[in-house]
Amino acid sequence: MDLLHVSGIHKKIDGNFSLSDISFCQQASQKIAIAGETGSGKSTLLKIIAGLVQPDAGTVIFEGERVRGPLEELVPGHKRIAYLSQHFELRTNYRVEEVLEYANKLTEEEAFTLYTVCRIDHLLKRRTDQLSGGEKQRIALARLLTTKPGLLLLDEPFSNLDMIHKSILKSVIRDIGEELNISCIMVSHDPLDTLSWANEILIMQAGKIIQQGTPETVYHQPQTIYTAALLGNYNLISAAKASYLLKAHHSIESGKKILIRPEQFKISIEPNSHLKGQIEYIGFMGAYYELQVVSGEDVYVVRTTNADFRKGDTIYLSVSADDIWLI
Repeated sequence: MDLLHVSGIHKKIDGNFSLSDISFCQQASQKIAIAGETGSGKSTLLKIIAGLVQPDAGTVIFEGERVRGPLEELVPGHKRIAYLSQHFELRTNYRVEEVLEYANKLTEEEAFTLYTVCRIDHLLKRRTDQLSGGEKQRIALARLLTTKPGLLLLDEPFSNLDMIHKSILKSVIRDIGEELNISCIMVSHDPLDTLSWANEILIMQAGKIIQQGTPETVYHQPQTIYTAALLGNYNLISAAKASYLLKAHHSIESGKKILIRPEQFKISIEPNSHLKGQIEYIGFMGAYYELQVVSGEDVYVVRTTNADFRKGDTIYLSVSADDIWLI
């Protein structure tokens, strides 16, 4: 049986559809990420799943029972679903351990494990006004988890965090699933946050799910340019240039273009029959270099770990036929 079954959810806000016919399922221990542009309905969907917003139509079934909305419950929110908002709050002028004692259903041993997983065991005696933003967020998360939820909903948990606290929170969220066995749905704008974490990604646009699948599928085989752009840089190659780019003959369907991610290009400096271009710009990205390569009127983004290239170099690009995706 599904842990979560979302079926036919509709919601209008200010007369316009915020959500339209949203349906999907989640299995126990499955990690689902939701990606989409601002205003696509991601946060509204999470709140409906949590029982904090009333849908106009459709149902949310969690652990075999329907989740009731705020029009049906005196106190909104499902007791087995924890929702961490972008705008979480902690009570001021309290010690961390006092904040965590509220609604705590854990044994002392379980609580210690939770605080360790959330990387806050060293903060228990601190006052809430002595914490950084990242520390406050992990404490707000731990406070939710003291209620023993079966599902955790995270709404843009990495927004406004520096790289150090973001890295810590990523580890915490991973460990929550692996060590505490809590299923999770996360909304994030950054593809690096979702691709390496999720088992499945839902792509939302204008209140609808337009694609869902494994991270590998939605990244390498996007059904629309919108999906491709959400998950990282991409290149569109015309059919006219396909014969130069591909090592083997490959017919391109009329009206289609080849979508290539920057890291899929193979680079050669030896003159050959492949796509010829000149390096216009080199950006150092830490673990790799990102090249802007001009070929005729087209500009391509190419990723490489080779540090020997220089601006103005002529190079030749190719891709494997197995790597191309028509769009």
